[in-house]
Amino acid sequence: MLLDALESQLVLIDYQDRLMPAISDGPAVLANARRLAQAARALDVPVWGTEQNPSKLGQNDPALRALCRKTLAKMQFSAAEEGLGEWLRPPARPQQGGNARSLPRHLQKPAAQQPADTRGSIVLAGCEAHVCLLQTALDLLEDEFEVWVVTDACGSRTERNRDAAFDRLAGAGAELVTTEMVVFEWLRGCEHPEFKEVLALVK
Repeated sequence: MLLDALESQLVLIDYQDRLMPAISDGPAVLANARRLAQAARALDVPVWGTEQNPSKLGQNDPALRALCRKTLAKMQFSAAEEGLGEWLRPPARPQQGGNARSLPRHLQKPAAQQPADTRGSIVLAGCEAHVCLLQTALDLLEDEFEVWVVTDACGSRTERNRDAAFDRLAGAGAELVTTEMVVFEWLRGCEHPEFKEVLALVK
């Protein structure tokens, strides 16, 4: 029931120039997203970003963008509808050779799949919580990822919409966590070699 850094990926949704000023408690939401991204980088957790209609809403916060491996420009509200899942779980490569098709089925070796990345715990944060974040999270749950939503790094224009999103996500099976929960679960203990660096981010 605890997050494992080796099994995690971080997805940062739509912290965009023209959207963030309208987000309730926007500066605190953005500050927590930056902390998450910096901790993820320090702990070798892959970080991905998304931007909704960037020609209209602008790019993500530059500090966040710089910490992402890639940023997905999208027009659908759910990033999963535009290929995010392929970044999170690249197609498995069938093992070559070793099976003669002429053999009876019970003698054939099962075709081994070799996924390029098996990190199935997706830590999500972003805006707006009740639109792009919610729809992305629900699609990832349907695609059988574990979804962890970082509540203090998520925002909407109104608290009512944000809180309604959290209620719905919890009911759908997402885990609701905070920035510090994520960071300390990734660390697990004070003997972690990156403990001091990561601790400084949340102090």
